[in-house]
Amino acid sequence: MKILIGFSGLLSSVSYDTMTEIDVGLRPDMPFFKASTAGKFPRITYQHIYECDKFSIGIFCLPPNGVIPLHNHPEMTVFSKLLFGTMHIKSYDWVKDGSTGTPLLADPLDGQSGCVRLAKVKVDSEFTAPCNTSILYPADGGNMHCFTARTSCAVLDVLGPPYCDPEGRHCQYYLESPLAKYTGMDQCIVS
Repeated sequence: MKILIGFSGLLSSVSYDTMTEIDVGLRPDMPFFKASTAGKFPRITYQHIYECDKFSIGIFCLPPNGVIPLHNHPEMTVFSKLLFGTMHIKSYDWVKDGSTGTPLLADPLDGQSGCVRLAKVKVDSEFTAPCNTSILYPADGGNMHCFTARTSCAVLDVLGPPYCDPEGRHCQYYLESPLAKYTGMDQCIVS
């Protein structure tokens, strides 16, 4: 797959699998890749590159220990390319059992209700650039995922189609919870 990228005044045609931070005008020594000061959450920076009704392109810049929480990409295909650094990725797909989720009291101590739905782990690994592009499909490939930066890193995302609230493609965040807490099984996700 080749794409045309314009970023920081640069315009070039590159193969997605061989891209690096140099192709998009990034350097690991830039301010948004610096480690946070003690006691503060690392700040994630998003560089929006392009969006139309068919797809969007953007880059997430994460300092060490930066986290993009567990979230979904409903009815979307996502190409994610780690441009540099090391990142832990954990992703899930919903278990196809015909259930849309079981309402329950997520934690009786905090009084918040939620919905529990069984999900299976698709990926739970560390990746270091250069590595292959990951592809998330609407119902397969780890459509819900969480990124944790082990070092400073940058991820180029191409989403097709882009998020669109009126069309039902809005980002939702999830909590991972052991299913044993509820029924004696292994793992689930609370939405």
